Order: sequence, then structure tokens, then C-alpha cells
Amino acid sequence: MAGRGKRMRPHTLTIPKPLLPIAGKPIVQRLVEDIASVCQEEIEEIGFIIGDFGKEVEEHLLKVAEGLNAKGHIFHQEEALGTAHAILCAQEIMEGKTIVAFADTLFRADFKLDDSKDGIIWVQKVEDPSAFGVVQVDEQNHIKEFIEKPKTFISDLAIIGIYYFKDGAYLKEHLQYLIDNDIMDKGEYQITDALERMKEAGTQFVPGEVVEWLDCGNKNATVNTNQRVLEHIKEEKGLVAESAEINNALIVPPCFIGENVKIENAVVGPHVSIGNDTHILRSVISNSIIQENTHISGVNIDNSMVGNHTNLKEDTQSLSIGDYNEWSN
Repeated sequence: MAGRGKRMRPHTLTIPKPLLPIAGKPIVQRLVEDIASVCQEEIEEIGFIIGDFGKEVEEHLLKVAEGLNAKGHIFHQEEALGTAHAILCAQEIMEGKTIVAFADTLFRADFKLDDSKDGIIWVQKVEDPSAFGVVQVDEQNHIKEFIEKPKTFISDLAIIGIYYFKDGAYLKEHLQYLIDNDIMDKGEYQITDALERMKEAGTQFVPGEVVEWLDCGNKNATVNTNQRVLEHIKEEKGLVAESAEINNALIVPPCFIGENVKIENAVVGPHVSIGNDTHILRSVISNSIIQENTHISGVNIDNSMVGNHTNLKEDTQSLSIGDYNEWSN
């Protein structure tokens, strides 16, 4: 999760993309919880590979690991040299059963991880595979080829960025081989090159197909993912905090409403997430993510993201506003 999140600006100017909230929880927290839910045994260690995000972010990530009774580690990728290089930053904990995940995607799955396999590459069928890395499988459902952004149709099984390896040390060997031999693609060390070498050496990879792949790559995709997650968890208790004050307002579920939120003379929902200590007055809000300590009055918005510590007044449109802004029409 060391990337700059340029497609999510302005929201990632002040907070790393994996810590943006989806239905009240950071993306990365939901991701590790989703991974834990498909594992057959408890996760022992979680390594977060980050850039220079600051001590507060690092402490937050370690608490995410602690919430799963795992030991958390922070590793820094100081230079953007590709996915293989990034993963290798966590080499000190790459032993035994290992899962690698890129923290800008969420998923739903109805299977348990088959940890008897050499390796599993999680995929999702897509309509247009030309924008993705894809896998091709043989008659035994073993992956026989990895193809990056195919120009002609070869397969519709897109790699979603989550991988299982039975032997993390063996993966580490192949990643290190790329570095030692300066094997790069477009100036970066790529995990797909390591996967291809492992396959050629006899590792049998199989696809793990998910029910739903939820992208958090840009504003519209993230708002849609918030909608889908709220639909999945709408029966959970505690989506509306007990400390929230709701006066003369209609809440159309499913919504997440955080601690000390105040909503007055407003219609909120469906598919709205509101962070802690936010105040909403005389507004209509649907299908949106509103973060913490924000004041909104007299607006009618849909398909929007509004950052922390923002004042928004008298507007009607689809918005993407970062932290510490004032906006009025």
C-alpha cells in the first residue's frame, strides 16, 4: 500500500488511500478482515508495506492487525520500483503460508482457502479483460499463462491483486532473483515475472474465483463500493451509533452513521456513510461518503465524497471534495 493514490486525489493528499473509509472502516481494515474470513486458521502476522505515511498512520495500521489477534509490522518502500520490490520489503516475515494483497480492492467470496495448493491467484471474470492482467487455465484448472493487458481475447479471468503462496520463503527466493538479475518490465520489478518463473520451476497455481470484486481506485468506484458494502452488512447491528443525534430527519437504510453525528431537518440515504462528529442540516444526501468533523447545510448531493474538516453550504451536484475545504454556491 505504498502508492500515492493519484487517481483518488484530492482525498489522498492528506490520507493514504487504504485508510479512506468504506461503511465506517478503512479500506485496508475491511480487506484484512475479508481475507481472515476465508482462511482456515488464524493469521499470525500482518505486514503493511507503506511509503512515508507518518507515525499516526502506522499506529492505526498496527491496531488493525491487533484487532485480528495478529502481530503487526510496518515496512517502508522508499522508492517505487514495482510490485515485486514492494513485496520483498516484507521479506523478514515471508515464511510458511503467505497471502499477498494490494490494498485498493475489496472482495466477496463464498469459499474457504484451500491451503493444500502450491499457490492461488484470486480472479474475477470481467467483460473487458484488456485493461487487466489475466490468467489462462488448462483442463486441470491449473494456471498455464499470465498475460498482462491482452490486446486480443485470451481469457476473461482478471487478477484482482490477492495471492496465496504455500511457501513464502520460496516466493522470496524468486522475488530476490528478479532484483539480483535486474529483471524489470517498464522500469519496475513485477510480481508476474516471479510467478512465471515459479510456474516454470514446477509450482502449480490455481485460480480462486471471487463472487464480487469491489474496486476503490477512483471516486466513483469507491462510492459504488461503499454502496455494495452497506448492502452486504445492512443486517449488522451498530451501523447507526447510539451517540448520533437525529432530529426531524429521515434516514433511508442502509447507512452508516458514526459517533456524535448530528442530523437535523434532513434526508440521508440510502447508501450514505457519515464519519464521527459530522453535522448535517437541511440537506438531502444519497449514495455518498462524508468523512469526519465536517459541517454540511442546505445541500442536495448524490454520488459524492466529502473529506474531513470540511464546510459545505448551499450546493446541488456530484462532488469530490478533500479535507479542510470550504465550499459554498
